[in-house]
Amino acid sequence: MQLGMIGLGRMGGNIVRRLMRAGHGCVVYDKSADAVQGLAGEGAAPSQDLADFVRQLDKPRAVWVMLPAGAITHGTIVELSGLLDAGDIVIDGGNSHFHDDVAHAEMLAGSRIRYLDVGTSGGVWGLERGYCMMIGGDQDAAARLDPIFAALAPGRGTIPPTPGREGRDPRVEHGYMYCGPAGSGHFVKMIHNGIEYGMMQAFAEGFDILRNVNSKAVPENRRYQLDLADIAEVWRRGSVVASWLLDLTAISLAEDPDLKEFSGHVEDSGEGRWTLMAAIEQAVPAEVLSAALYTRFRSRQDHTFAEKILSAMRKQFGGHQEPPKG
Repeated sequence: MQLGMIGLGRMGGNIVRRLMRAGHGCVVYDKSADAVQGLAGEGAAPSQDLADFVRQLDKPRAVWVMLPAGAITHGTIVELSGLLDAGDIVIDGGNSHFHDDVAHAEMLAGSRIRYLDVGTSGGVWGLERGYCMMIGGDQDAAARLDPIFAALAPGRGTIPPTPGREGRDPRVEHGYMYCGPAGSGHFVKMIHNGIEYGMMQAFAEGFDILRNVNSKAVPENRRYQLDLADIAEVWRRGSVVASWLLDLTAISLAEDPDLKEFSGHVEDSGEGRWTLMAAIEQAVPAEVLSAALYTRFRSRQDHTFAEKILSAMRKQFGGHQEPPKG
């Protein structure tokens, strides 16, 4: 099957690579000519601009936009709306706000261009591990592109099905699902990322307490010199808190137990804020997620070891770098 990819950053480029490994053809475009030529050297079809990109795609076309949320994504979709034909499919696979998806779907519907919002989780590890995808929008378009989603998904792997799932959609057990109308995919991904904030914060605070049990604030007979890297490693094996986030924490602590690379300045990419806005709209208490987000705000003024843990996890799963010091 053929897919066009716009945006060849950390995730867009690896999505193309994973698709090509599975035998799919890809046409690629990015404002960086070096990024385009790099993937062309791996077998993708390069394009010079959006018009050239669209010309190279077979009808009905499938275009995946993997760009930063907001104005850049919106402008690209608006430009595509004047280049594509009825029956073509536009996918927004970035971290757009679900309100934007509703607006984009309505705008494209006037030209009978189909729209999908695909919340995509997997970060820099997705090329090897696969991507967990939450799909919203035109259901027929999602069904048509099922070979694409199946190739990108992790697959069943070694995880056994949850007891009692008999008769449910088997695609979910492979790591992707159709969630519902436009915006629902990004809504589910938004909540996923909000939960991620809370889980990361719990690990960060726990390891900070473990580290500081050896401080002068603790009576000498109750001070312990604990090996945080080994604690993270032992928790990975049979513990109820075992998870991929713990795996990434263990990698960071094994590389540098003091996390000297990190200052503890923790950015937020937007989804945590949007999750809290949704909670407020629905009058749903979200104390843990609120606290996790506010801690990130505070980290930009004062830093603890917990914030270094958060920065380390963000670098491991998403390649996120702290801003330059000073």
